[in-house]
Amino acid sequence: MKKLIVFTVILFFSAFAKAQCAMCRAVIENGGDNTVAEGINNGITYLMVFPYILVGGIIYFVYRSTRSTENKEN
Repeated sequence: MKKLIVFTVILFFSAFAKAQCAMCRAVIENGGDNTVAEGINNGITYLMVFPYILVGGIIYFVYRSTRSTENKEN
């Protein structure tokens, strides 16, 4: 059940982030230069990855430390 909830939350937030990038891209594409729009969209996606990696790493280490604490108590 927990995996389903986590998957749903991740799916919801990633869809929201992609929608924002699509809106930025649409505004820039109105200027006529698609290469600039693609570059900015790729930059937004690139910058979006690092917070997810950091938060995921923190969650993993907290999970791992709580698992090791539970194993030591048993």
